[in-house]
Amino acid sequence: MPDKTWKQAERTIAKRLGGRRVGCTGRADVTSDWLSIEVKTRKRLPEWLRAALEQASLDAGDKLALVVLHETGQRHDNDLVVLRLRDFEGWFGEVADNGK
Repeated sequence: MPDKTWKQAERTIAKRLGGRRVGCTGRADVTSDWLSIEVKTRKRLPEWLRAALEQASLDAGDKLALVVLHETGQRHDNDLVVLRLRDFEGWFGEVADNGK
C-alpha cells in the first residue's frame, strides 16, 4: 500500500533538514538536534500567501525573504514567520549535513 502524501512529505522534509520523522504523536512531525518541525500538506496553499512570499522575494537580493503573519489584537511575539524551504536552506546551508 502506498504511503499517504503527508507521510511522504514528512519523510522528505526530515531528510532535507537532517532530522527524523517521529510519526503521529500529537507533537512535531520531524525532529533534529536543533529543529522541531510541524509539516502541513495541502492540495493548494492560499494564493495570498504565495503572493506575499513573491513580494518579499522581489527585492531581497542576498537578504532572507520572509513573510510575517500577524493576527489583529494579538501580541507580535506570537506572529508567524513563513519562508520558502529553498531560502531557509540557502541561508542556513545544508542543514542535513551539519555534523550534529
